Amino acid sequence: MLRSVITGTGSYIPSVIRSNNDFAKHVFYSENQQSLLVPSEEVVEKFKQITGIEQRRYSSENLKASDIGAIAAQNAIINSGVNPEEIDQLIVAHNFGDVNWQSIQSDAVPSLAARIKHKLGIKNPTCVAYDILFGCPGWIQGMIHADAFFKAGIAQKALVIGTETLSRVIDKYDRDSMIFSDGAGATLLEYKDTHTTGAGILGAAVQTDAVDEVAYISMGASFYPESDPNVRYIKMKGRKVYEYAIKHVPAAMKSCMDKSGANIKDLKKIFIHQANEKMDEAIIKRFYQLYDITHPPENIMPMSIQWLGNSSVATVPTLLDLVRKDQLAGHKLEAGDLIMFASVGAGMNINAICYRY
Repeated sequence: MLRSVITGTGSYIPSVIRSNNDFAKHVFYSENQQSLLVPSEEVVEKFKQITGIEQRRYSSENLKASDIGAIAAQNAIINSGVNPEEIDQLIVAHNFGDVNWQSIQSDAVPSLAARIKHKLGIKNPTCVAYDILFGCPGWIQGMIHADAFFKAGIAQKALVIGTETLSRVIDKYDRDSMIFSDGAGATLLEYKDTHTTGAGILGAAVQTDAVDEVAYISMGASFYPESDPNVRYIKMKGRKVYEYAIKHVPAAMKSCMDKSGANIKDLKKIFIHQANEKMDEAIIKRFYQLYDITHPPENIMPMSIQWLGNSSVATVPTLLDLVRKDQLAGHKLEAGDLIMFASVGAGMNINAICYRY
C-alpha cells in the first residue's frame, strides 16, 4: 500500500513581535473613510476578544517571503534526512510574492518556487518548481497536488512550502490589519509503502465558491481619505468571511472524513487555519454536530493564533511543525494518530486532508 507520508517538517517564525499595545494609538478608519468614533484602545480590546490574537510576528526588513520560505524548507529537508537532489516537486503556496520592506509591489517573476530552489542550491533539473495561489488554503492544496502527482507516477518526493509576508500588504488604517502576520512552514512528502503502519494521506476535499463570494477577500484602496487610490491593500469583509466559513467548512471537513473511510471518534487533532479563534471554535463545533456529537473532544484543536497571528498559507504547516517537535504545550502526536488539516480563504476556497500519522 503506497501513501503520501510526511517525513519532515520545518518552519520559520519571524523575530519581530508586534503586540496589541502597538496598535492602541493607531487611528483607524471605516470602509467609507470616516475615522472610527470608538477609541483605538477599545477597538484593540474588542479585536482581541473576537480573534484571540494578542501578538503577531513580522519579518525583519531584509527578509522576503522567498527567504523565509527557504529557511522553513531547509529545516524540513534536514528533519526528513532526504537528499534535496532527489526532490521531484517543489511547490510553494503564497498570495503576494516577494514584497520588499516599505513597498507594496508584488514580485513573483521568477516564481517563488524557482527562487527557493535556487536558495536551496538544488541543481536537479527534474525537480519541478512552481507556485500555487489559492488563498490561505494554499499549503494544503500543495499537499493535495503532490499526492496527485505521486498517484500519477510522476513524482515520489515533494517539498511543499507555505510562505507569506502579509505585514507588507496591510492598510494600517484598517482595523483588520491587526489580524495579519508573516511566517513560513514546510513539509517533505514522500510516496512510501505503509502497509505495516497505514500512515499517510487518506482522503481530501476541495471546493471553490466564486459567485457572490469571490470578493470577500480582495485588494482595495486604503481607508485613509488622503491615500493614493491606485495603491491597493489586502481587504476583507470579515462578517461575510465568518458566515461563509462556519457554514461551508464543516461540511467540507465531513466530506473529507467520509471519503477517507475514517471514524470521527478516532480523530486526535485538527490542524485548522489560524484565522480567528472564535471562528475556528465555531467551525469545529459545527463539524462535530454534523455527526450528532454535541461537544468536540477537549484539546482537539492546537492553536497558535494568540501569539503568531494569521500568516495565511503558513499557519497550518507552522502549527504542524510546532506540535511534531513538542513546541506547543499540551499537544503531541503519536504514530497511528488520525489527524485532519483544514483551511478556508480567498477565492473563496476551502480544503481538507485526512491523514494517518
